Amino acid sequence: MSTEVVSRKIATEASLPEVHATVQVSRSPVYWRRLLGFIGPGFLISVGYMDPGNWATDIAGGARFGYTLLFVIMVSNLLAILLQSLSLKLGIATERDLAQLCHEAFGKKLSFVFWLMAEIAIAACDLAEVIGSAIALQLLFHIPLFYGVLITGIDVMLILLLQKWGFRYVEALVIALIGTIIALFGMQMVLSHPDYGPAFRDLVVPSSSILTNGAMLYIAIGILGATVMPHNLYLHSSIVQSRRYKRTPEGKREAVHLANVDSALALTIALFVNAAILIVAAAVFHRSGHYEVAAIQDAFKLLSPLLGASGASTLFAVALLASGQNSSITGTLAGQVVMEGFIHLRLAPWLRRMLTRSLAIIPTLIVVAVAGEHGTEELLILSQVILSFQLSFAVVPLVMFTGDRKRMGQFVNGRCLQGTAWCAAVLIAGLNGWLLVQTIMGR
Repeated sequence: MSTEVVSRKIATEASLPEVHATVQVSRSPVYWRRLLGFIGPGFLISVGYMDPGNWATDIAGGARFGYTLLFVIMVSNLLAILLQSLSLKLGIATERDLAQLCHEAFGKKLSFVFWLMAEIAIAACDLAEVIGSAIALQLLFHIPLFYGVLITGIDVMLILLLQKWGFRYVEALVIALIGTIIALFGMQMVLSHPDYGPAFRDLVVPSSSILTNGAMLYIAIGILGATVMPHNLYLHSSIVQSRRYKRTPEGKREAVHLANVDSALALTIALFVNAAILIVAAAVFHRSGHYEVAAIQDAFKLLSPLLGASGASTLFAVALLASGQNSSITGTLAGQVVMEGFIHLRLAPWLRRMLTRSLAIIPTLIVVAVAGEHGTEELLILSQVILSFQLSFAVVPLVMFTGDRKRMGQFVNGRCLQGTAWCAAVLIAGLNGWLLVQTIMGR
């Protein structure tokens, strides 16, 4: 077989072939220059940890219980760093993404079931982002939710345009939107004048009331349960391969290290955003006695009057819009990864993105038309329940594969790491199962 044929075969089997090994990385002896080439994938992943689906739990937790649940956000972030580290290592070591490895390990029939579960999870996640963006458009421009949902479909074309120019442009847009969210919530924190001492204490020291107070435990599990998005595990194992590093043991080892720095940095920023949402809610709503605030719309209406700053609510809504648009980018990319990896079905990028977006827009439009604003709140909760149910279908194979020496070679998890990973998988599965049961029972 000729070299040209082999290269073409590898390209068609590569994860996200249109961006695979397209981003040049520096060979400079200067560490930070090499690191810059790997900055990006972690930030695409991090948006799943600060999407509109997480806002409600952070707002409810801060309004009802003050700063107490900040420790839960910290633990959630550590779990996210661990699992995303396993995901990126899997992609670099095996040169396959998680969906491709599931297809190879479990066969066509079981892979089809896994693919359906992953597609449902992606649609649920995209649904939350559509609702979040539509609510932001309603709050900012008084656009009815029905039309706001339709407008959110436009971002599909923006993603296509940017990716056509190069994957770096997609990453740049995501990082710019994350920067916008950070700046806006930084201003919110300054305006809200939180008690930084108690907030820092509750961030690092757990309160026994988290376990003894049933209502607090329920919200805490909601925060933990919504932390690790299943589609992020598939996506990270794929987009980390977009870098043109040396496909040698030494090159892969450095790639794993630099990708881990990128991931940890991005997820630490996500920690700040989630903590900032809860801190602002605690400082504004809990301190003023508005313990019942949980809906995004309620938070928007009360922020400016309680803070005495006319622009506070606008800052909040702009951050929400940036969050919703950011999350939609990763959702559509993840849809392509799971479809190509699980069932080897390749569609034109525009068709793939239109299909993914339609799965979220159509049910949202129906609910908005029938049930109005209240219906979107219930739909947002349902989307998080669906994500919780699907999570173990991604986490368990990830831990299995990264602990398999035949697949990972010298990059296989050590005993301590593998044990920690299994504990994290069991913890997340158990908490998500508990949350699912409680939600179904109507708690």
